[in-house]
Amino acid sequence: MPCSAVTLSLATITAIVATALLAIAFSTDNWLFTEVKRSQIKDYASKRGGQEALLEAMNTKYYYYTRTKGLFRICFPKERPPTVETYLSPVETHCMNIEYYLPDVDNLTRGFSEDAMTRLHMGRSAIALFILAFLTIFIAFWTGIFGCWRRSPGNITATAILMLLACLLSAGAMGLWHGVEYYEKERVVGEEFYQQWNNVLRSETVTTHDWSYVLAWASVACSFVSSIFFMISACCVKSENQETPNMHYVLPGTSSVLPRRHHPRPLSPPIPVLLTV
Repeated sequence: MPCSAVTLSLATITAIVATALLAIAFSTDNWLFTEVKRSQIKDYASKRGGQEALLEAMNTKYYYYTRTKGLFRICFPKERPPTVETYLSPVETHCMNIEYYLPDVDNLTRGFSEDAMTRLHMGRSAIALFILAFLTIFIAFWTGIFGCWRRSPGNITATAILMLLACLLSAGAMGLWHGVEYYEKERVVGEEFYQQWNNVLRSETVTTHDWSYVLAWASVACSFVSSIFFMISACCVKSENQETPNMHYVLPGTSSVLPRRHHPRPLSPPIPVLLTV
């Protein structure tokens, strides 16, 4: 089997896998899993006494409930807070939206601190980079089709560059998402953020990365591998075209070869013949 056929097949498969993984990660809500041990907090309040404020917050504030977080929603797979308006997500989980304040017509962010605004801008930028990655993959899809159809090393190389660009855009978005995660835990001050939680909530809360996060990084890796395979296949196609130049003249879907056009040699001028009488 030719080198180009193998590498193009592997490049296409990894590109499809990368796109599917990125789409699933982008649309699902399992980037972070935060488990709140509510029973432990109740035991603490009952043993200490005089913890009415803690018990009230525990039954009204959403951050006292076990939850998952994605790019667009916070969902409650178990109990859900009665004071927060939620809706059913496509996977039948009660969720609430993450507010990005787009557009901020009423200037609701005017009272935000500098750290809060930095977190907000990084979150918006992460979404934008993911969308640009999808657009880049869409363009790569068409350049890849034309490259395979025409056996064009240039088109296949362009596809490799586009897949590498999609990889870098996705990796950049992941980096910004990690920045949002860092700011929410270490910098931003507010009752819903880690820095202002009381000690018992901190000790009884465990946050881990969930499967959507893993799929997103797997998509970045697959995009990078796909770009490498496309680059190798471009070299293979170029080499094969040089070895078998008649491949450019093969009719699609047949094994017949179109003859090359040969221009006739110019006729030499007639040689005069002297007739003797």
